[in-house]
Amino acid sequence: MATNYETFEYDVLVIGAGGAGLRAAIEASAAGVKVGLVCKSLLGKAHTVMAEGGMAAAMGNVDDRDSWKVHFADTMRGGQYVNNWRMAELHAKEAPARVHELEAWGAVFDRTKEGKISQRNFGGHRYPRLAHVGDRTGLEMIRTLQDHGIHQGITVHMEWTIVTLLKDGNRIAGAFGYDRERGRFKIFKAKAVVVASGGLGRAFKITSNSWEGTGDGHSLAYHAGAELLDMEFIQFHPTGMIWPPSVQGILVTESVRGEGGVLRNKEGKRFMYDDIPDNYKSQTSTDPEEGWRYTQNDKTARRPPELLTRDHVARCINREVKAGRGSPHGGVFLDIAWIKEKIPNAAEHIKKKLPSMYHQFMQLANLDITKEPMEVGPTTHYAMGGVRVNGETQMSSVLGLFAAGECAAGLHGANRLGGNSLSDLLVFGKRAGEYAAKFAKENSTVNLDDAQIEDAAKQALAPFERGTTTGDSAEGPYQVQRELQDMMQSLVGIVRNEGEMQQALQNLTKLKECADKAAVYGHREYNPSWHTALDLKHLLTISEAITRAAVERKESRGGHFREDFPDKSPEDAKMNIVISKGADGSMQLRREPIPPMPEELKQVIEEMK
Repeated sequence: MATNYETFEYDVLVIGAGGAGLRAAIEASAAGVKVGLVCKSLLGKAHTVMAEGGMAAAMGNVDDRDSWKVHFADTMRGGQYVNNWRMAELHAKEAPARVHELEAWGAVFDRTKEGKISQRNFGGHRYPRLAHVGDRTGLEMIRTLQDHGIHQGITVHMEWTIVTLLKDGNRIAGAFGYDRERGRFKIFKAKAVVVASGGLGRAFKITSNSWEGTGDGHSLAYHAGAELLDMEFIQFHPTGMIWPPSVQGILVTESVRGEGGVLRNKEGKRFMYDDIPDNYKSQTSTDPEEGWRYTQNDKTARRPPELLTRDHVARCINREVKAGRGSPHGGVFLDIAWIKEKIPNAAEHIKKKLPSMYHQFMQLANLDITKEPMEVGPTTHYAMGGVRVNGETQMSSVLGLFAAGECAAGLHGANRLGGNSLSDLLVFGKRAGEYAAKFAKENSTVNLDDAQIEDAAKQALAPFERGTTTGDSAEGPYQVQRELQDMMQSLVGIVRNEGEMQQALQNLTKLKECADKAAVYGHREYNPSWHTALDLKHLLTISEAITRAAVERKESRGGHFREDFPDKSPEDAKMNIVISKGADGSMQLRREPIPPMPEELKQVIEEMK
């Protein structure tokens, strides 16, 4: 069977060409192994380009009080201490070197007056820490990695999709996929595979994620036998566009607040001062004047409450809307135009610091952010949970299968700090590529199983078979996807409870039945309906994982908020929820204690309180 399809053989196959995938491919190639890179869209179009604010690294260029210890403590506090502490330590220590490396490869960062890489304030970070390029940092990262990567001898397969991972016994053996234009099947034979496919926001109705964010990597790894971790923790970014409907959910970068933007309800009140968590009170300004001085890099000032962690800001916005104090279209107002009261030439200053935001609102909403406030509200943004990996090597529980970036879990715990995602891609993309290459060198070649390939092809073509037997009676894949998104948004969204989530699990059973009957018509060439039908397996898998884990965690922590258990549980603070696929194909959950943190790291956290 395998001889009927085009076959490629690599030492390391990387799935995903965002920041993590490109960095992994570069590192693996530098180790001297043969590397293949496959991505759903065109090279350079990965969702990483939408990351606007910057990459967090404790370089101390703007405030010399910053250090890896402060960054580590901020990351652990933001993640509410269920993070993989070793990953948080490695990230804080290695991020500066990864940023300087990116600069050496050609990234053009904004500069301080002294010529150093500029760093800006961001939510949850004690000091200005985000290296940035205006509000287009992700685009610059991808441009730089892409330009550097193509000189490393990496073979890139663009607009191809992986359908199934292949195994040789307990080892990864490669992947089965197809090209999206012509629908021709492709087989990849590889000693090691790095999954770096990004997020899963498309499981929800309102999301900042691009069309690619269908949880492919999470699902592929899970069905190949890897464990998932922390799937209940979904980050709803507090500021997505609200109006007009055609732009609902598109991200409004946290940089707007980092540059002095404030949140107001319809009465004009800065409502964030009404609710400051106890563990952040000592670091938060007591009045707007002090908050403004903080955004202008006054070292004696404390942060405004708009720069508290994203989970908290999103819930405060949700509270205002539910209380009837929201904006006309169901959000709140984000105002950067007010800084004209503080600085001359404010309009030009905003355009210089936030060029993408200025153009985004002008073009999509006909709104000038230098003159008017924006209407914003929470949008599904990021999955803290993902494939469970070894903190040092990024290898999953399946031999030879690695994961990095958003589809891997551990670093962020219950809530990700803004800017930690881009440096996460660099730090752990590099480690995944390094150790995948090492694994490939140290292990023998793999064998492909024709039966696995035949089954993968059969499953991929099943939607067409249903089209010939059901006529027009079956639901189409778009309809099933829409029903899933509506259901997840309303029943497993920002605020959760037992009854609604149990209803969601019942609905998921019905939606799986609908997906199994969803029919596709026409042929395999240029057929987006077919692509959607294949995505449904991933979306349904990760939606079930999110919901089951959220039911199991009977407390509120970070991105997971339960109105029936609004407080933190001392017992749940000590454990992670691990998900695996049972022998009968069912989803299995277990609680696993968080490994004890070394005393020296406990001391770091204590010192930084």
